[in-house]
Amino acid sequence: MFEFRKQALVQRRQLITRVVVAVLFVLLCFGILVNRLWVLQVERYQGLSERAEKNRITLVPITPRRGDIVDRNGVVLARSHRDYTLEMVRGQVGDVSKMLEQLEQIIHLSPLELRRFKRRLGSSNRFASVLLKSNLTDDEAATFAAHSYKFKGVSLKARWVREYPEGESAAHVIGYVGRISERDQEQLEEKGLEGNYRGTEVIGKKGIEASYEERLHGKTGWEEVEIAASGKPVRVLKRTDPIPGDNLRLSLDMGLQKLVEGIYNDPKDPKRGALVAIDPRNGQVLAYVSAPSYDPNLFVDGIDVENWRRLSDSPDHPLIDRPIYGTFPIGSTYKPFVALAALKLGVRDPNAKIPDPGYFEYGGQRFRNAGGAAYGPTNMHKAIVVSSDTYFFSLGPLIGVDALHDFAEQFGFGKKTGIDLMHEKKGILPSREWKKKAFKNPAQQKWIPGDTISVSVGQGYNSLTITQLAQATATLAANGVYTKPHLVNWIENPVLKTVEQTVSEPEYTVDVAQEHIDLVKAALAEVNAKGTARRIFAGTNYDSAGKTGTAQVFSLKGTKYKAEALNKRLHDHALYMGFAPVENPQIAVALIVENGGWGSSVAAPIARKVFDYWLAPERANIPEYIPSFDDTEQQEEISPDLVLPEDIPANPDDKAPGHTPEILAPVETNRNGREGTQNDEAGAR
Repeated sequence: MFEFRKQALVQRRQLITRVVVAVLFVLLCFGILVNRLWVLQVERYQGLSERAEKNRITLVPITPRRGDIVDRNGVVLARSHRDYTLEMVRGQVGDVSKMLEQLEQIIHLSPLELRRFKRRLGSSNRFASVLLKSNLTDDEAATFAAHSYKFKGVSLKARWVREYPEGESAAHVIGYVGRISERDQEQLEEKGLEGNYRGTEVIGKKGIEASYEERLHGKTGWEEVEIAASGKPVRVLKRTDPIPGDNLRLSLDMGLQKLVEGIYNDPKDPKRGALVAIDPRNGQVLAYVSAPSYDPNLFVDGIDVENWRRLSDSPDHPLIDRPIYGTFPIGSTYKPFVALAALKLGVRDPNAKIPDPGYFEYGGQRFRNAGGAAYGPTNMHKAIVVSSDTYFFSLGPLIGVDALHDFAEQFGFGKKTGIDLMHEKKGILPSREWKKKAFKNPAQQKWIPGDTISVSVGQGYNSLTITQLAQATATLAANGVYTKPHLVNWIENPVLKTVEQTVSEPEYTVDVAQEHIDLVKAALAEVNAKGTARRIFAGTNYDSAGKTGTAQVFSLKGTKYKAEALNKRLHDHALYMGFAPVENPQIAVALIVENGGWGSSVAAPIARKVFDYWLAPERANIPEYIPSFDDTEQQEEISPDLVLPEDIPANPDDKAPGHTPEILAPVETNRNGREGTQNDEAGAR
């Protein structure tokens, strides 16, 4: 009995001990919990609450609407319109194939769209949003919205899409937008603009779209969005509206632009070449044609392989911006500036007559007139009118290549004109220093007299752009006043309702006497009245001035040139430069028809149509554009998560800016070698 009681007492003590230990353990745990609660709720409350708020709220960028581009009369050349897209997050979709089958029952998916989607899907991670279909109609968007509950992981979104209503017309001027590449991203970071491009996936790649990218893009807006644990947005807490990009009004006249494009793109006689027309009074570019052209709309959502190959493999190189990137020998259109250089330097009396037996002999070599024509005693005026090669051959050694280089450069040759387009080439305006740098072989670095003779008639090492020739012509028409050529005339801010003129003052005036300019202008006027272009400009109700030119594209090394025996692409280039009216020039033009033949019969007629259009009586009463915002429409913004186009399979922008196809490479040899050059019109050319 005693033992039983003793055992019960021991068990009771053990139970009490266990209870006490358990209570102490519970109290300890509770104390730790209270301590942690104190730390979290009191000591670290401020920092943790901020972190929790950030986890709950996310910033969503709102891409601004890109600014519009219009011509001088308000014709829309580039605009942004609202578009709906379908996007999918693979990590939220179970069976992708099954989802596509169900989706096709309510929305049509073309084979091309499916191929693009699968390509994008293969290169993205599970939680990335992948474009499934773009350009949904309002009906398609409404249909999907009604059935969206069936498609987990697929969402309907809105975006701004770039559109080019005029298609191929002025495509090289406007350019296009494309997906932001790694190189573009690096450049944005260097400029400190990466923050303004959050949510933006396209950027200007070519033309005005590229050179005015920062003005066109606008300022990105933001939304503070409350996010649920599932990652879905619950509500918008705060919104900062985006600011749309500026609108650009060009100096380009689409009526004139399409007139010239129609001539170059004539189905019965298509031509390759370039034309630039400038108002010499203010530097405004009135027409800018590069033929053939391309449709920039093909690049909006990523160009397909077939179209890309058609453009990139074409022997006509439609993607090349010929007016600023193609370089050519400009033939006799260079002679007026050689004449001015001779007058400026005083190397010959303009009234002095020199014999022209049909050739110029120098150092035992004969350099012949085009077509073997002989003009007899010739002064400067006559030499320009009849285009005497012999006269200008003889001027070359008197002027000297370096002096000619320095003088011609003032008119825009051999340097970037400053036109508001990217990747403009400087071309080649030869000099002794240039030749030393251009050739590695010491024997080729030496400048020889024959080089100067060829250069003096626009051949030899001369390789210049049509924009340079147009700018030089405009500067001559303006009596030596150099105004930077420009395509964008006004920049219009639709929010502040302000306008900014891009160019308002000339840059400088070439140091040349007015009497010398008048002498050359009078000769150029007689070219159109009695010279090589007389037949083309007969019967006009205005007086014009100009110069025809024919430039060879390869050397025949003394053999006779027979166009009918040559491939079409080996024919001469046809050129023309001129301005009108003579007394008060309103338009200056320079153009080339590649492998077109004679400048007088091929290039001059195009210039005649340009002058006729621009100087037509019905155009005299067209008022000058004055910026006004009375009818400016408010640009609607959309939000958020804008998804933009895929990149193209191969981007022409990835080519080095200095790489030019062979067909546009500088010409460094003369057709007839020692026997002279076949470089201009003889008589009726």
